Amino acid sequence: MRQKRRRKRSYKRVKWILGIMLTVLVAVAGIMAASHFRNNGGLVNSDGEPVKSDQITHVMLLGVDRREGDVGRSDTMMVAAFDQEKEKASLLSVPRDTRVQIEGNDYEKINHAYAYGGHKMSQEAVEKLLGTKIDHYIIIDTKAFERIIDALDGVDINVEKRMYYEDPWDDDGGLVIDLYPGEQHMNGKKAIQYVRYRDGEGDIGRIGRQQKFMKAVLAKVISPSVLPKLPKLVEEVKSAIQTDMSLTELVEFAGKLKSVHDNGLSAQMVPGQPAYIKDVSYWIPDITDLRSLMAEQLGLELSEGEKQRAQADEDAYMKTLPSGMQLLAKSKTSGQVAEETAEKPEEKSKPMKPEEISVMVINDSGINGAAAEVAQILQRKGFVISGVETGKTSSRTQTTITTSTRNTDVFYGMPFACVIMDGGSSNQAVVHIGLDYKK
Repeated sequence: MRQKRRRKRSYKRVKWILGIMLTVLVAVAGIMAASHFRNNGGLVNSDGEPVKSDQITHVMLLGVDRREGDVGRSDTMMVAAFDQEKEKASLLSVPRDTRVQIEGNDYEKINHAYAYGGHKMSQEAVEKLLGTKIDHYIIIDTKAFERIIDALDGVDINVEKRMYYEDPWDDDGGLVIDLYPGEQHMNGKKAIQYVRYRDGEGDIGRIGRQQKFMKAVLAKVISPSVLPKLPKLVEEVKSAIQTDMSLTELVEFAGKLKSVHDNGLSAQMVPGQPAYIKDVSYWIPDITDLRSLMAEQLGLELSEGEKQRAQADEDAYMKTLPSGMQLLAKSKTSGQVAEETAEKPEEKSKPMKPEEISVMVINDSGINGAAAEVAQILQRKGFVISGVETGKTSSRTQTTITTSTRNTDVFYGMPFACVIMDGGSSNQAVVHIGLDYKK
């Protein structure tokens, strides 16, 4: 009798451990939330048969950047999907600049929804974009990220390139990111630098690193080495998350983690193209491609009715774009997040062509419209503009262009004062506009 009770307690403990492991997996990605997708005949399998209403579970992941006296914005947003029958999962990243309709606030960036109405308004915005119902949420404050990674005893990541960024106006006193390329074991402090780093690809490049990091976390969470650290993990996770999911629901996911890892975790992002109006950047989603992509990630298809609804939603959405909005070049791999690779030795000294270089333009001068003007100048010279935005300061002294050593000569001859600096990826550049910029 005593033996049976012990087995029962042991089984419950294993279920609890699995639940904690799942929570850690989602939490350490710097995001959080969960939802149950109710399929209303919108998905079909390869034989054209409707997917069961309880077969697909979707997970919305929110990471919130809160500041003192400020409710914050959702700095990171992902939607995960899990096929119960195939035991296969996928991730869909939603760029924080995605232009969506927010109730009571017209069309704005999706990360503003949290500031206007918390997770409920974020959920409503995501539902309109994806055309699906979201039922649950989990939220993590990104400041808890470092503690959770340290509780996991760090994560192994192969850093693709030199990552250096310094911004004295960011992060309540200054942000410094300083990473070197190569395989390395990251503690919480280094890990937060890796997932926050932004270069010439802006938020789009950062999404790729976040997805790569989440896969590394999945591999770590299912490893035997994590078990002895569970007491500390439990303590950290309890203080880090906010959710309306029950332990039972978490355990249902947790029991499938090993299968998810073995079957491969597909990771994509909302397909679309960058755009800007004045000095504000947006990501314009391709709604028909987006909804088809969500199904394809799980080996499914949209029904004909759903395809028609997606097209109608896209047509209506495009009519809402303001006349002054500048649509930038659409990526050939829109929706895919390419993993960066290190430069080959023979390529390091060979300059690239302007059309091969993506440039992020940031207005730190306070001069209205300066970023839009610089973006147009660079476009005329053939550069690809990945984004245009207003910086966190309006008092930067000098205008700077930061790019790879191989490409510094490509930026000479600009019709405005600027200092060209070494740094960044070979196919990217970042322009910070300072007070020396003259119209």
